[in-house]
Amino acid sequence: MLFPYKYVPHQMEKMQTFIDYIFHEVWCKAPGSGSFKLDLFDGNADLKEVMSNFYYGDTQGGDFFYGRVQDIYEHFAVLTPAQIDQFKHWYLANNDIEKACVNDPALLIARYADITPVYQQLSEQLATFFKGLYSQQLLDLAVLKQKIGEIDEHYQHFMQTNTTGKCPFCGIGDVKGVHHTKREAYDHYLPKGLYPFNSINFRNLAPACHECNSTYKLAKDPLRAATGRRKAFYPYSNTSYSIDIKIDLKKSDVDKLVPDDIEIEYGPAALSEEIETWKDVYGIEERYKAKLMDGDGKAWLVEVLDEWKWSEESSGAEGRSPDEYLRDLKRHATKSPFTGANFLKQAFLEGYDRAGWFKQ
Repeated sequence: MLFPYKYVPHQMEKMQTFIDYIFHEVWCKAPGSGSFKLDLFDGNADLKEVMSNFYYGDTQGGDFFYGRVQDIYEHFAVLTPAQIDQFKHWYLANNDIEKACVNDPALLIARYADITPVYQQLSEQLATFFKGLYSQQLLDLAVLKQKIGEIDEHYQHFMQTNTTGKCPFCGIGDVKGVHHTKREAYDHYLPKGLYPFNSINFRNLAPACHECNSTYKLAKDPLRAATGRRKAFYPYSNTSYSIDIKIDLKKSDVDKLVPDDIEIEYGPAALSEEIETWKDVYGIEERYKAKLMDGDGKAWLVEVLDEWKWSEESSGAEGRSPDEYLRDLKRHATKSPFTGANFLKQAFLEGYDRAGWFKQ
């Protein structure tokens, strides 16, 4: 991830507080609390109003929510105190996205694959409920919108703060901002099909460009590779960092470049594990090489030549030399690294220059 988003508090977070209450105060206290009833929600007036409306109303989304909460309650009612404690640890761990990303060994992360072998029916109920929480059929219900607001409002508010205009997961895709009537999809960073308990946690939801979300990442797990747990960038990190990219080219003719002719090094070394995860999840190596070979690389070289040789030949005026061009580009890239993919453009042209091909 090239840069983190700034987290923006919003009324939509109230939905997660509803789920927190349901988990801790209803499900985890199910043993000994008797039959499922609306009185269980007395401690949260807004949530009780929502549950009452769902119970007495006749909407598909409301029936889904109320029914699944009740079904899961009945499964929790027969659990032992030790089993309840295990679920509490899983719930807290799966909602501490930042610690999960740094691979904190004390965090007991749980996937459905971990829960199903022991609690098969409960795992299926949890999957149905948490996957269904992030649905317009539910979130568009009037009684719920009155309490938590609308996700489109959240997006507009979010983009008023995050104004880069580029997807932080790749740096090359545009993301729609406040001047668009449409919005990007929110990526479930820990995929909702793999991890329970956090599908409506906005620290696990981050807007991503279509290529990142729907073409490359899909349901890939940033926390786990085939070899086991791994570190990943946290989308809302408060720690600033900079990804270094160095490109070396084996050919001077960009029209004949193939992927093996391009070598890309990423740094710093201190973030090597997070970088490898990022490259794997978002197909970064393929996408950056393709951008260099599919026309952008050639256009960037032509731009240098226009400033230098062609300008001098056509008008007699002395244009900027490649060294001057690169010096100016470095200054612009430092100030605006993601405008026009400057971070990649700079690395590409510096690699071309390092090979001595500008001087031929």
